[in-house]
Amino acid sequence: MATKFSAFFSLLVVFLSGAVVGALAHRLYMVNTVYTTGNGGPAPWRKTDPEEARKRIVADLKAKIHLDDQEVAGLNSVMDESREDFHKMRDRMNAEVRSLHDEQWQKFRAMLRPDQQPLYDQWRTERDNEMRKRREQQQQKSAPRP
Repeated sequence: MATKFSAFFSLLVVFLSGAVVGALAHRLYMVNTVYTTGNGGPAPWRKTDPEEARKRIVADLKAKIHLDDQEVAGLNSVMDESREDFHKMRDRMNAEVRSLHDEQWQKFRAMLRPDQQPLYDQWRTERDNEMRKRREQQQQKSAPRP
C-alpha cells in the first residue's frame, strides 16, 4: 500500500511541477516587449507620426551640424516639396493598383455564366462595403485624439 501511495504521490508531484514550470514558461514567453532605439524613439519598424519624425530630424540636424534659421527654413522647404512628390507618387500608384485590380475582376466576371454574373456583382458589392467599413474603422483608430 505504501509503495502505491508513494508512486501516486511522486506522479502527482511531477505532474504539478510540470504544470507550474509550463505556466511560468508561458508567462515569460507571452510578456510584451517594448522595443526602442537607443535615443528613446520607437523601434525602426514601428510606424511613427510623420510630423514627429520631421521635428526630430530637424532638431537633430540643427543641433549636430549647427543649422541657422535660414538653413532650417530651406530644409523645411525641401521636406515640404518631397512630401508633395511622395503624395503624388502614392496617388498614381494607388490608381494603377486599383486599375489592375478592377481589370482582374472584370476578366473573372467575363468568364462567368450569365446567371452567375448578378450573384457575383452582389458578392462584389458586399465585399467592397465590408472593406470600406474596415478602412473607416482603421482610420478612426489611427486618427489622433484631441
